[in-house]
Amino acid sequence: MRFDLPNGGHVQALKDISLEIKTGELMSVLGPSGCGKTTLLNIVAGFLAPTEGSMTLNDHLITEPAAERGMVFQQGALFEWMSVRENVSFGPRMKGQREAQWRENVDHLLNIVGLSDFKEKSVFELSGGMQQRVALARCLANDPDVILMDEPLGALDALTREKMQGLVLKLWKETGKTIILITHSVEEALLLGERLLVLAPRPGRIHKEYRLPFADLGVGQDLREVKKHPEFGEKREEILSMIWDMEEEIMGSAEEASA
Repeated sequence: MRFDLPNGGHVQALKDISLEIKTGELMSVLGPSGCGKTTLLNIVAGFLAPTEGSMTLNDHLITEPAAERGMVFQQGALFEWMSVRENVSFGPRMKGQREAQWRENVDHLLNIVGLSDFKEKSVFELSGGMQQRVALARCLANDPDVILMDEPLGALDALTREKMQGLVLKLWKETGKTIILITHSVEEALLLGERLLVLAPRPGRIHKEYRLPFADLGVGQDLREVKKHPEFGEKREEILSMIWDMEEEIMGSAEEASA
C-alpha cells in the first residue's frame, strides 16, 4: 500500500505482505506506531484498495466492504439514541429480516455478551465496556465469516479490558469465527493470538510470526493464571525488546532527518 503525497512524494505504508489465514484462526497483529497495522486491517475490510497485489476471501477478490467481514472499532460506533436491542438488530433489519427472524438470535447474542438485562436501555446509558459488548454482539448478528477488531479494548480500564479479553476468547471458541485483532498491547497480543504477527515499520512488513498456546489456554480460564505461564513471560520480554529496538531506530532516523 502506497500513499501519494501532494508534494509529489509518497509513503510506502506496506510492502511485501503475504500471508494466508485459515478459517477459525485468531490472529493478533502487533507493532510500533506507524507500522501499518490499521492500514492492513482496512484493506481486509475493503475500506482501502491495495496499490499492488490483492486480497481474497474464500477465493473471492475483496474490492469493497461486505457483510462477510464485520468490523469492531476502538470506539463502538454505535447509534447512541437507539436501544441495545435496536443496535444489535440493525444489520438483520437492514437486510429486510422480519422481527420474528432476528429477535431470537439477537436475544441469544445479548445473553452471550451478558447484556440480557439491558436490552431496552439506550446506548448512551451504558459504560464503555458495555458499549463494546454491544458492538461485538452487533457484529456477530450479521454472521460474518471474518471479524476484524481495531484496538477494540484500548479505551477500557484494566479490569474491564481483562473481562473483555476473556469474552473475545469465549466468542472465538463458541462461534468458530476467523478473527484478526490489532493491538498496541504486547500482553493482549499474546493472550488473544494463537497466531501473532509482529510488523516492522517504514515500510510496514512482517518482521516475525509466532504460533502460541495462550489463547487456547485462556478459554474459560483466569487470564491472570495464563500470564504466569513461564513461556508467556519469555515471549513478552522478547517481543517488548523487539518493538523497543524498532522504536529506537525510528527515533534515530527522525533525528537524522531533522539534523
